[in-house]
Amino acid sequence: QVQVVESGGGLVQTGGSLRLSCAASGRPVFGHPLGWFRQAPGKEREFVAGITWRGDTTNYADSVKGRFTISRDNAKNTVYLQMSSLKPEDTATYYCAALMYGSSWSNTRGYDYWGQGTQVTVSS
Repeated sequence: QVQVVESGGGLVQTGGSLRLSCAASGRPVFGHPLGWFRQAPGKEREFVAGITWRGDTTNYADSVKGRFTISRDNAKNTVYLQMSSLKPEDTATYYCAALMYGSSWSNTRGYDYWGQGTQVTVSS
């Protein structure tokens, strides 16, 4: 049975930082890359960052490069998203999921086992 649970969201001021966690367990996700996505009200879900199973390759959306860092601790079955220099436009619900099909980091159709999301709100 697969479990994907995001946590760490909250309310932060512009310029602040947050660290999100994604606890992903279960045989089907073992060995697969994990990705973070976000969705703001009225907008499509968009790719934020991704990381391979071994952590040797990462990928970021242009909008977060230099501000966000993705990492993972496989001993804890957890992927992290360290977010710094937050902006109001980063406000969204953040989700993580496993890249199960294909190799496109940004295509949501390649992902499965989505978590319930965690809300990030950046006040101006």
